[in-house]
Amino acid sequence: MREAIARAEVGDDVFGDDPTVNALQERIAAMLGKESALFVPTGTQSNLCALLGHCERGDEYIAGQMAHTYRWEAGGGAVFGSIQPQPIAHQADGTLALADIESAIKPDDPHFARTRLLALENTLGGRVMPLTYLRDATALARRHGLAAHLDGARLFNAAVAMGGDARANARAMAELFDSVSVCFSKGLGAPAGSALVGSKALIARAKRVRKMAGGTMRQAGVLAAAALHALDHHIERLADDHARARRLGEGLQGLQGLQGVNVQMPQSNMVFIDLPRERAAAVVATLRERGVLATGLYQLRLVTHLDIDDAGVDHAIAVLRDALH
Repeated sequence: MREAIARAEVGDDVFGDDPTVNALQERIAAMLGKESALFVPTGTQSNLCALLGHCERGDEYIAGQMAHTYRWEAGGGAVFGSIQPQPIAHQADGTLALADIESAIKPDDPHFARTRLLALENTLGGRVMPLTYLRDATALARRHGLAAHLDGARLFNAAVAMGGDARANARAMAELFDSVSVCFSKGLGAPAGSALVGSKALIARAKRVRKMAGGTMRQAGVLAAAALHALDHHIERLADDHARARRLGEGLQGLQGLQGVNVQMPQSNMVFIDLPRERAAAVVATLRERGVLATGLYQLRLVTHLDIDDAGVDHAIAVLRDALH
């Protein structure tokens, strides 16, 4: 990947003249069956471009309580676009009940914000949203005249976890939505960068939002080259991350009997450990001292990726078992 960055042909992406950025945009749009794509620095900005591309001031988008677009992006849609979020509770599997989605859609009445968009996410907390569910949810949105956006930060993790042809799975998911955000810096291992894919009209609106948000870059081809390398070499290998996450989860199963401690077995590349809030800070500090980085306040999140090998997983198991005994 570093060699690809060094060899990257660059131009000025502010004017659409960076050939490597253009190649990446064309590649990811074609991969996911969309007309156009826009390269942005972060997944948060990609989602912001989507929200503001689909909605106008006074509009509303529906999302889950734990969805990144609602909970973890500093209220960008409301702050920058005067778009009202309508969060609803998740089911135990991370999905949003279709009945809850439908009941959250506002009537066309001056008393209400105008419901315009359903924003879903996969994976959510490492859990893969089934293709059948995505199909049903987006069909419901369409029946009510809503657009649909997918926060696919880990789209390819979900595609690999589904089994079979990962690239075909990714396209099948993307084709259900009007727009999809794809992150190159998560499991795919690029240093930075995401893309928003959708229609030419949507991407034209998103490009204006990117400019306002300060996301237009000059010789961005050095980052686009890393993303292209990731698309060529790092999709199928995500299965290794998933296998190592299962190895980690299985190695921690004996902790289940401890008071207040529960290890959630992964569906993709994330292992979550529930533990009493009062223990969290001390546990995180202990883990860091011994070379295991975890995030979380009262739920630890551990993520396997291309820089983690089997020995690293085994070390993490030993350290965690010691820290949580």
